[in-house]
Parts: sequence; structure tokens; C-alpha cells
Amino acid sequence: MALRIELKPQERLIINGALIRNGDRRSTFVIENQCKFLRESEILTESEADTAAKRLCVTLQFIYLADNPPEAEDLFVRQATEIMKASPSMAPYILAIQDELSASQYHRAIKRGRELIAYERQLLDHLAASQEADAPQA
Repeated sequence: MALRIELKPQERLIINGALIRNGDRRSTFVIENQCKFLRESEILTESEADTAAKRLCVTLQFIYLADNPPEAEDLFVRQATEIMKASPSMAPYILAIQDELSASQYHRAIKRGRELIAYERQLLDHLAASQEADAPQA
């Protein structure tokens, strides 16, 4: 089944590890065979990975795009273990990601990783609000 993709001007896309940037105009193309791809909106760069969940998602992207990702899978296990030690409430998200990886559903694992990032953001926002409330009033 073919997949139709429309790219905005200058939008990036990774197809089987090749980074492609669209030109100055909107364009549409069709992928007619199986391949690994990530749209720019799905790509998280290492420089943007400033939290544990974001670093885990970068690892998930590498697992998805790599041909033989055992080193990345080992890194995922180490990162996931550290996240669960620091915040046990993240365990259901990590387990959902692990279930997708076990089923070789790597793109779905990335989507689950985005859910983990959103949950982490909620925790960090809650922590920041608590610290503000506890701060002495001047």
C-alpha cells in the first residue's frame, strides 16, 4: 500500500537514514514500498534532548532507523532503568514502550515515547509549581 506524504517548504524527512529537506515549495510524493521514515515533526535531535525522557526518545529513533540496533537496545534498557528508579510513576509508560519494542513496532514505540515526554513535562511542571509555593515570600 502506497503512502502519500506532503512536505511543507524546507520541511525535513528521514527515509531509511537519509535526511531529506524539501525545497522552497510545498511538494507531495508517494512512498511505494516499505521503508523507515520520520517526519520533521517526529524528529527529536540530541541537542533538544535535555531531559531523561527526551534522551530515551532519541534512543528509540535510533533503534527504529538502525538496521541492527542491539547497542541501542542495551542503551534503552539502561536509560529506562534509570528513569524508573528516579520516578517509579513512569513505569507504565516505559512498559508500554517495551511492549512495542518486543513486538517490533518501533514507530509505535516512538509514539509511546512522546507520551512519556508529555508525562515527564507534567511532573516537572508540578515540581516547579510546588517549589514556587514553598519559596519564602519577600
